[in-house]
Amino acid sequence: MTQATPPPSRREQILQALALMLEEDSGKRITIAALARQVGVSEAALYRHFPSKARMFEGLIGFIEETLFERITRILEEVPEALPRCGQILTLLLAFAEKNPGLSRLLDGGVLTGETARLRLRIHQLFERLETQLKQVLREAELREGRRPSLPVSAAANLLLAHAEGRISQYVRSDFQRRPTEHWEDQWALLSAQLLREASQPA
Repeated sequence: MTQATPPPSRREQILQALALMLEEDSGKRITIAALARQVGVSEAALYRHFPSKARMFEGLIGFIEETLFERITRILEEVPEALPRCGQILTLLLAFAEKNPGLSRLLDGGVLTGETARLRLRIHQLFERLETQLKQVLREAELREGRRPSLPVSAAANLLLAHAEGRISQYVRSDFQRRPTEHWEDQWALLSAQLLREASQPA
């Protein structure tokens, strides 16, 4: 007999409601009062689970980090070659943003204007961690495959991530009309064709 999925906890319900408001109330500042109405509880009930709105945002950022890096770990375990690794990591990021429009506003960072600085730092650190992972994959390409980036490793990793960040920003700016994965297959084919060269070839 299949076991029923347990209903979300009140904490999860609050975070889901916040993500929905980020998606539906584009451009509006989210207040505790509005969030309480969305969840259907009092403001006092919200504060029993989160001491501040910043903590709620941190809960969503934590979910983004956990989801992305768990899947990236799986990619690294299952995919041996550098180009497919980079492609799948970037595809994961773009598809995650597309599937979660509210969370893409967090990744874009604009919604955090006026919020505590530590939230913007958390998003900055998330992208730094992604870029570090891309650097590691590119460095390992020379050891594993005898291939190295056509650009210095740091520049190559930054180029790849900047492209993904730009697609996410376009998605948010267009009110979720321009999908991050639109044209991505063709764009990645172009990027990947120029990304690596044989280590013995001159730069």
